[in-house]
Amino acid sequence: MRDFLDDLKESDPNDFAMVMAGLAKLRSRLYHKPPLSKTIKDGLFELRHVGKLNTRILYFFVKGRRIITVHGIRSKATKIAARDRKIALDRKRDWLERFQA
Repeated sequence: MRDFLDDLKESDPNDFAMVMAGLAKLRSRLYHKPPLSKTIKDGLFELRHVGKLNTRILYFFVKGRRIITVHGIRSKATKIAARDRKIALDRKRDWLERFQA
């Protein structure tokens, strides 16, 4: 995720600023709904920002009101590709195995 955000900051500073503002808003449950956030499946959620390219940050919640970001996507597509969903789920599983054991 850090690499994704660093690349976004360099390639599109305005979208980066909007994504970071969106992540900050997720601290409040008021924003855990569309248009900012949406449930996608299997305990994953997406933060959405519409710009030149749609930017999506896939994340999940853990105890202690923590949000764990696991995958970033930029594309013109309106749906999340199965490949991207699998990457996010694999990273979620890996995180849970390492830190929730």
